[in-house]
Amino acid sequence: MHEKRVLIVEDEKMIAELERDYLEASGFEADIAADGREGMRKYVSETYDFIILDVMLPEIDGFELCRAIRMGSDVPVMMVTARKEDVDKIRGLGLGADDYMIKPFSPPEMVARVKAHINMHEKLKTSGKDDRRAEKNEIRIGELRMVPDEYRVYIGEKEVNLVKKEFDLLLFLAMNRGIVFSKDSIFEKVWGMDVVSDSSTVTVHINRIREKLREADPSHEYIETLWGAGYRAK
Repeated sequence: MHEKRVLIVEDEKMIAELERDYLEASGFEADIAADGREGMRKYVSETYDFIILDVMLPEIDGFELCRAIRMGSDVPVMMVTARKEDVDKIRGLGLGADDYMIKPFSPPEMVARVKAHINMHEKLKTSGKDDRRAEKNEIRIGELRMVPDEYRVYIGEKEVNLVKKEFDLLLFLAMNRGIVFSKDSIFEKVWGMDVVSDSSTVTVHINRIREKLREADPSHEYIETLWGAGYRAK
């Protein structure tokens, strides 16, 4: 099995080299790009299993680079920033980032997240589609229809455009309709992390899914909140 390759797009040299050193010590192969344009060139010309994007980059910022990556790839992406504003986190996750870390962060935690995302991504690639076919070719909740093999969601005849992690989360709830899951358990099942948990990431994704579903069908709430307990598809 080849070493997993990680692309680090970070303009602060010391931080980039620290991330690289910890990843390499954990068995990864890591490349560094010092600005967004170089990061784009490396992404286009090479193959990576994971991408770490700083938000504030010269040339092309992390948001634009994340958007470009998501147009052609489902490779796991984690965004990092020194800014603590929730709006940045919401924007990054809304563009399709799988995770978000605030500087300064623990390098071992970063490595743990990288491992978890890669493991979950490979699990979904190798077994997810077969498992979903075994369940149903389509999953329905009232007017909502999900086609897992095509990563498509419809309400009636309207298609609802979800980014990959939003789709994965909604699919998980839909396949377990009626069961209540806490934020931590959703994070574990959908993100593949049971130790490195960030329940606010789940909240952001749930809210974005709801907004998109309401635009297509304002008459029905497909995800129910049970305060103090969690969420369920209904």
